[in-house]
Amino acid sequence: MLEQYLPVLILVELAIILAIAFILLSRLLGPNRPASNKLGAYESGMDPIGQARDRYSVSFYIIAMEFIVFDLEVIFIYPWAVRYQEFGEGTLWAMMLFIFILFLGLIYTLKKGSFDWDTEHTATRKPRL
Repeated sequence: MLEQYLPVLILVELAIILAIAFILLSRLLGPNRPASNKLGAYESGMDPIGQARDRYSVSFYIIAMEFIVFDLEVIFIYPWAVRYQEFGEGTLWAMMLFIFILFLGLIYTLKKGSFDWDTEHTATRKPRL
């Protein structure tokens, strides 16, 4: 039975060996010209401030979760909208309730002030619950 896995194991070993070989060859044969532009900030072009291990604001995570929730909302609404005429009026009210509950979450986030990204304002603001 183990003989059946032999080609797979050979393929995995070959892939690992080739990956290590290509990395070593690029390190040995490739150009190495470090410059200040290459060693600088990566995407934004702004110099990093503080440590990389600094904590993010809770507002960042709330915004990220809301993005996921509203993204999932579209996934649920799209099939319903495509076949709306076949479902009837009951599903219309169910979908309106679904959208209303999500809208209440958005209003809660707005009132909590999570969308205020002004650093001076958020540093002195006391969290509201």
